[in-house]
Amino acid sequence: MSEKSDERVAIQDPTGESLNVPAILPVLPVRDVIVFPGVTVPLTIGRRRSVAALEEAGANGYLLVLTQHEPTTEEPGLGDVYEVGTVVRVMRVVDARREGKQALVVGIARARVDRVITEEPAMQVRFESLSDTPASSHDEAIWRRVVGLAQRVVDLRDDYPDEWKSFIAGIPTPGMLADLLASNLTLPIEDNIKLLRENQPGERLRVIEMHLKREVTIAETQRTLRDEAESGGMDKKRRERMLRSRMREIQEEIGEGDAGLREVDELREKLEAAELPEEAYDQADREMRRLSALPQHAPDRHLIRTYLEWMVELPWNVETPDDLDLGQAREILDADHHGLDRVKDRILEFLAVRKLAPETKAPILCFVGPPGVGKTSLGKSIARCMGRKFTRASLGGVRDEAEVRGHRRTYVGAMPGRVIQGLKRAGARNPVFLLDEIDKLGSDFRGDPSSALLEVLDPEQNDKFSDHYIETPFDLSRVLFIATANTLQTIPPALLDRMEVIELSGYTEAEKLVIARRYLVPRQLEAHGLDAERVAVDDAALEKIVSEYTREAGVRNLERFVATLMRKCARRVAEEGGKAHIHVDEAFTSEALGAPPHLPESAERTSIPGVAVGLAVTAHGGDILFIEATSMPGGKGIRLRLTGQLGDVMRESAEAALSWVRAHAKELGLTEDMLRPGEIHMHVPAGAVPKDGPSAGVALVTAIVSVLSNRRARPFVAMTGEISLRGRVLPVGGIKGKLFAASRAGIETVVMPRRNEKDLTEVPDDVKSALNIQLVDTISEALDLTLADEPALAS
Repeated sequence: MSEKSDERVAIQDPTGESLNVPAILPVLPVRDVIVFPGVTVPLTIGRRRSVAALEEAGANGYLLVLTQHEPTTEEPGLGDVYEVGTVVRVMRVVDARREGKQALVVGIARARVDRVITEEPAMQVRFESLSDTPASSHDEAIWRRVVGLAQRVVDLRDDYPDEWKSFIAGIPTPGMLADLLASNLTLPIEDNIKLLRENQPGERLRVIEMHLKREVTIAETQRTLRDEAESGGMDKKRRERMLRSRMREIQEEIGEGDAGLREVDELREKLEAAELPEEAYDQADREMRRLSALPQHAPDRHLIRTYLEWMVELPWNVETPDDLDLGQAREILDADHHGLDRVKDRILEFLAVRKLAPETKAPILCFVGPPGVGKTSLGKSIARCMGRKFTRASLGGVRDEAEVRGHRRTYVGAMPGRVIQGLKRAGARNPVFLLDEIDKLGSDFRGDPSSALLEVLDPEQNDKFSDHYIETPFDLSRVLFIATANTLQTIPPALLDRMEVIELSGYTEAEKLVIARRYLVPRQLEAHGLDAERVAVDDAALEKIVSEYTREAGVRNLERFVATLMRKCARRVAEEGGKAHIHVDEAFTSEALGAPPHLPESAERTSIPGVAVGLAVTAHGGDILFIEATSMPGGKGIRLRLTGQLGDVMRESAEAALSWVRAHAKELGLTEDMLRPGEIHMHVPAGAVPKDGPSAGVALVTAIVSVLSNRRARPFVAMTGEISLRGRVLPVGGIKGKLFAASRAGIETVVMPRRNEKDLTEVPDDVKSALNIQLVDTISEALDLTLADEPALAS
């Protein structure tokens, strides 16, 4: 059924005059434009169907202007435009040739699409007029307020002429006022569509009032800033920022906005918000000026931009408040780690001092101990109990000074050092910063990174740490640095002098059982999808793992064996379904883990003369050391051969031991037949492991006397101590670690220097009670305790 094309309907224009317009109008879809009634708008028309609509309307004809949802749609249908629009009258059409046509239209009335009549050559629709409702008495008050606000905006804005004030006051109806102001405010399309749908003038005025209040606030702020800048009452930075903002607005207004300038402006806003120190701000400002002067595709542009991004992202003034609740801190430390009382006390002392003297400088701590004793995880716990951010830099294998201090920006791929990188990751200038494996720093032709750390770890100068990349001082004095190391031997003395060393010697068997029960078993149960209801691990199984399967200072191997048990359990649960309940006891442990790798061998190894058990400390903790000696006749005099990769100090200890034995042969009951010419060969397994140090002196003497006198060393007796040619037993280091090793190895008696008695205070009571510790002053006293009374029978 065809529609009548000559049918007309009556609509009212904004002044209230009635007009007869066709009931079916061609549709003119537009992009990002809203035409309000009573407003004259120029439109550029170039699309095929839009030109056809304009030609269909003709001169002084009527169109229905509808706004598109998406400006990118080239051939919009009815579903691509909003359902409400404006009936407009074509006032003038100019042919712009290549650019299509220019049409000047004036809005007549609001309208809503009823239905589509035809799609080609132009979309034509039947519409429904949306007339304004009559104004109420309540609209008078808001009408006056909106007029006042609009006149205030005209007063504050220099780009609005004063004649507009009288023009606004003379608008006869509230609906016309709302539509005129809406067309002059910069509002989102969605907000304008809502105003177009609203046919109550009072509601439209309320929305316009809200936006005018915002415009008044903005204009008053701009006027205040401009007045301060012109009168000299504004500081230089604020004035420059305001001028740049105005310059950017002008460039965008005239269409000369540049992506590079917008990028510079964004960086500058970040720079202002970062609150850099004055020296750093001046440095960044110089680079910002260079960046703004460079062309968009200049090769140096991205280098400067990267530098500025680092500058604005560093936490120059960002701090996290310290949590100084000592009770809570102790609970967190105890929950995360068992034992380690000395370390925990030191942290609590630091928090106490920090609470009483907030400006005190942070200590530089160095945790030294074998692997697996909890050095790294302790750093995380310290950060948690203090409420600080945690960051970590692994220094193992670092050989380049630039890794610490950064690369100079002249190099390709330059970047800041690990200290500055860690602070950026932390996002605060007072984190807990862990320098992991500081004893494994190297050095080569590129520099010595340990020397670069001297400035970082010196509280007297690290408040002005200079990174080669940043090129401006950064305050590190609020950072709590914690270093970790396995040994102190490879740390340069100057660097070691700057740190407070706290030794973590390892755990006793009792402590390992507690750690396994409280921490390792629950963690591995969760990691393998198990729970305590399905899998029950008894203490006998854990004791078996600790005593027979692990012989280490830490607990890493212990956790690996616990994980092995959990995998076996997980497999059984998966095979038997959710009904399985597994009891992990000694039998299950033996079956799952196989034969124990560590069995007591002290008695077996010392069952023949010439073998003594020494104690040593390595980077992996304390350990026992078997020293073997054998004698062979022949040649002139007594010669000494040493094997087992012994260092110079240990070789000299062996020579001193032989000299003392020869000098005191009569006292030792050694006959001339026993001291006949020949060779004494001393070997220290394992031959692939280098060994050095003076603490094996007592064990070397024992082995030599044992092989010459044919007297066995007492079983389950270990010894340590340096010797002198005068027969004195001198003190040595690492007593705590050595006693731990003796306890783990099943040693019953330990012979050690009397002058090391002071070190026993650091040894746990359960270790001291498990060992018979004998203190000696002389070699003779030591031999009485280490050698059997009677010669061994010939086999």
